[in-house]
Amino acid sequence: MSLKALNLIIITHLHSDHVLELGALIHTAWTAGLCTPVRVFGPAGTRDYWDGFLQSMKFDIDIRIVDEGRPDIRELVKVSEFSEGLVWEEEGLRVSALRVDHPPVTDCFALRFEHGGNAVVFSSDTTCFPPLADFARGADVLVHEAMLEAGVDRLVARTGNGARLREHLLASHSFAQEAGRIATEAGVRRLVLHHLIPADDPEIGEADWIEAARESWAGALTIARDGLVVEFADVVAAA
Repeated sequence: MSLKALNLIIITHLHSDHVLELGALIHTAWTAGLCTPVRVFGPAGTRDYWDGFLQSMKFDIDIRIVDEGRPDIRELVKVSEFSEGLVWEEEGLRVSALRVDHPPVTDCFALRFEHGGNAVVFSSDTTCFPPLADFARGADVLVHEAMLEAGVDRLVARTGNGARLREHLLASHSFAQEAGRIATEAGVRRLVLHHLIPADDPEIGEADWIEAARESWAGALTIARDGLVVEFADVVAAA
């Protein structure tokens, strides 16, 4: 999509890999010609992040407004903080949130997007969380994080903070088999595994993810990659 068309961003939680580029994305869109409002929804603390980004870029923002005639980015962006329940509803799009279990983060939310009779659910980062199956019930697509046990020890060995990281991963994330169980219980039409842990292990390929998910999920399955597009027509065809 064109950055100038950016108008809605939803943040699931404030771990850096989910929020780090928020300011940079909006600022880059602004310098690319964005001049229409952007709504940002996120958990408690999102507004502090945005205010801090604006302060860090104050010199650049002020000078571009004067020198390049740009609209004030501070007036274009509206940040709203949400909790569990309805997040936003407008023009037929309904977004709702479910608090999931991602310790030690308490404000971490799965998201359900509904429009025109279709539904897509994102698990966010979460340990295996049975209530997610009810939240995703009947969705066309469940996009669920996934971890592969075979790669965990190699991953923590590479990072250098071994035992603590391993403890966090096992307590806070879901194995691919668990994602498959949630998809099966929810009766979704397609499961997409993403936020893969590990994502860069040369000894792990797509076939390994598929094998693990197939232990608990027999339906349509996609292993995510950068730039992936899943069409609803593909979901219907696979059903």
